[in-house]
Amino acid sequence: MAVPVARRGAHDRVGAAVRLGLISDIHGNALALDAVLAELEEARVDRLVCLGDVAVGPQAVETLERVRELGCPVVLGNWDAFYLGARPTAETEVAGMLAEIAEFWGEALTDDHRAFIETFVPRLDLRADATDVVCVHGSPKSYDDWIFSTTPDEELAELLVGLPERALVLGGHTHVQMVRRHERLVVVNPGSVGMPFLDSWPRSVRIGTWAEYGVVTVEDGRLALDLHRTSYDADTFLRVSRESGMPHADWWLGTWSD
Repeated sequence: MAVPVARRGAHDRVGAAVRLGLISDIHGNALALDAVLAELEEARVDRLVCLGDVAVGPQAVETLERVRELGCPVVLGNWDAFYLGARPTAETEVAGMLAEIAEFWGEALTDDHRAFIETFVPRLDLRADATDVVCVHGSPKSYDDWIFSTTPDEELAELLVGLPERALVLGGHTHVQMVRRHERLVVVNPGSVGMPFLDSWPRSVRIGTWAEYGVVTVEDGRLALDLHRTSYDADTFLRVSRESGMPHADWWLGTWSD
């Protein structure tokens, strides 16, 4: 896909007026990613940023290779870190099953794939017009942090401490689309490309059969936010998933819902 990309770097200036395409939490769903990239190409975004969790899913290899072809900056997600050896303690039965499934999907990755994951950055800072744009996975403190619309203000303040006063914070991790203001900060989550949640984790695991992404426009001191949902061939994706021989297939496939 001929989608423009943002340059890599600790703090990049992307222009006085910019349309950023946001993708996150692809989770090895190449079919959903292709559908989203096609729409972003039609939307004529100037830059593309990936907010993490690329490969953990049934089409791990295909998804990693598509993202690498894009050449866009990628923020390190918790499941990306899992494939680099950061394996969290499985404190619940569901967490244990997810870890076993992820291990299975990761068996297809080569050393070259893992080397690509090692290029993902913990945080990406951009400057668009007069706006500081901070790209993370969970929060600026950790890829494991959750930011929901219901997160208490006091907790959110702790997660966002030290940021520029008027920053735009872009993050994923929750698999739930969100726009939230905190004082002069604006927090945006574009949702999940590959596994959008119907409920907030960890309340339950229910996954929607569509793909989500976002577009942020910054121009002349004005900010426009668009959250999108699009369809793809989810039936084929779920069939491929079952045929992969993955563990806990009946449970995992049973979490998907129209």
